[in-house]
Amino acid sequence: MGGEGAIDGGVRRRGLTFRKNDFFPEESFKSWDNYARAIMETPWRLMDRVLSRSQDHTELVEMKARSSHEMKKTLNWWDLMWFGIGAVIGSGIFVLTGLEARKTVGPAVVLSYVVSGVSALFSVFCYTEFAVEIPVAGGSFAYLRVELGEFVAFIAAGNILLEYVIGGAAVARSWTSYFATLCGQHPDDFRIVVHNMNPNYGHLDPISIGVLIAITILAVYSTKGSSIFNFIATIFHLIVIAFIIIAGLTKANTENYIPFLPFEVRGVFKASAVLFFAYVGFDAVSTMAEETKNPARDIPIGLVGSMVITTFLYCALAVTLCLMQKYTDIDPDAPYSVAFSAVGMDWAKYIVAFGALKGMTTVLLVSAVGQARYLTHIARTHMMPPWFAHVDEKTGTPVNATISMLAATAVISFFTNLNILSNLLSISTLFIFMLVAVALLVRRYYSSGVTTKQNEMKLILCLVLILGSSCGISAYWASSDGWIGYAIFVPLWVLGTVVLWLCVPQAKQPKLWGVPLVPWLPSLSIAINIFLLGSIDKDSFIRFGVWTGLLLVYYVLLGLHASYDTAKGFESQKTSVDVDKQWNKAEEGAQGARGQVPLTAATTD
Repeated sequence: MGGEGAIDGGVRRRGLTFRKNDFFPEESFKSWDNYARAIMETPWRLMDRVLSRSQDHTELVEMKARSSHEMKKTLNWWDLMWFGIGAVIGSGIFVLTGLEARKTVGPAVVLSYVVSGVSALFSVFCYTEFAVEIPVAGGSFAYLRVELGEFVAFIAAGNILLEYVIGGAAVARSWTSYFATLCGQHPDDFRIVVHNMNPNYGHLDPISIGVLIAITILAVYSTKGSSIFNFIATIFHLIVIAFIIIAGLTKANTENYIPFLPFEVRGVFKASAVLFFAYVGFDAVSTMAEETKNPARDIPIGLVGSMVITTFLYCALAVTLCLMQKYTDIDPDAPYSVAFSAVGMDWAKYIVAFGALKGMTTVLLVSAVGQARYLTHIARTHMMPPWFAHVDEKTGTPVNATISMLAATAVISFFTNLNILSNLLSISTLFIFMLVAVALLVRRYYSSGVTTKQNEMKLILCLVLILGSSCGISAYWASSDGWIGYAIFVPLWVLGTVVLWLCVPQAKQPKLWGVPLVPWLPSLSIAINIFLLGSIDKDSFIRFGVWTGLLLVYYVLLGLHASYDTAKGFESQKTSVDVDKQWNKAEEGAQGARGQVPLTAATTD
């Protein structure tokens, strides 16, 4: 199990080539009899995988060896910070701001960005500690495998991949909309409208596919090259953002801010759940930890720095838009371009459209880099076919995973409406961020062989209280305008966090960089993410449930047996190596003892 490179026989292998056993090489798939036997053993195998937890060393060394070649360490904190800014500032601010300000929250959209930004920053802290301690390409998948086990990690992994495919599709369609504005046309002028199809799926977008093909070529070619392109494009993008803020504020009208809360406080949080989409992308930076020169220094600066800058810019842009134009007049498709036209600066819409295109291009690029690294690490465990784990020797990039993920993104972007995409994306993102915060608490407060049974039970009780009370707050917010529910559930959340803080000793301290204010900050991250989930519409939850159900079917029929065979084969090999080492040590000891006999005899004589 040392890696797929071991079976290549020294022959150089390039991306997108296929070989026998590339997809399901495990014992369970070698014959129909083997597969039938594996299916019969499903309950026992499932229990084994649910209870199994990976180790830091396994993710850092053994998993990386399964990609044939290592990724090149070429990135520093400067690269990561610009990747973070480039990943996040794109379609969210240029599209969703206008949509939510007009229909959900009004001028108070700036507060929605603050709520989403604080929640995202809490999640950034949790991701940063993991990325520093476990700097691998798997990101949150690897973190969850270590702390919450393989089964939870797989469900999260499936939603991570969905998040990236949907996010990329949404941004690619927005790219077409702003390109149309730049050309002085309506977005549908560049789309193929099929009138007898559902309007949510009948506006076909061939331009988005062309954009994704160009991004794929760049992402496959070089990670450092992608970083340089991202830096240059993001600089241009920030210049355009500065222009929007300065020029827009010269046309500010404070009367447009009245009323500030037309949809009341509920609208602020409802919009926050959707606007969280605008912060998606920073998790892609954590997947680049494997290619970072000094993870302990570079990752905290890059991740936290990019999130703080992004949140400030989002709030400034939201304030500018609502001061330029009354929220009821904001255009939901191209808010900033239309706002400049409304105040007599029609020429400025072309600058805005150009900046938006630059921003969305960098978002697509960083997403392409991040999603491929997620899939690569998932495939290293064989939960996805190991063909996706191949890293090209020449480029040092995961070619197969990059092309496959962007092909799936292109299919979705060709058919699907942005509104459907953004709501479904927010569910996946919030769900995963919540799990990472839970995993951080488990990492700090539980260590096998260190944590006593009593403290383990306290930890479980506290987590149940924190999760249960957070769900209660979210459900009450979604269903009632009263206050009784908060009087019950908020104290329960505080109780769970306080007991964890005072009564359960931390079993593990971070070696290099740690989240401050544990357990308060991760617990608050859990509560905010679950709270925002309660503001998302029912249809999006149905789609989320259907996708998770499909993941379970795949896992039970294929992923479970592939990962089970791989894990058991590795354990067997590891045991064999350990036995050989012990036998060699015993042999050496015996030889040493035999070598001393004549010397002793000679001395006696």
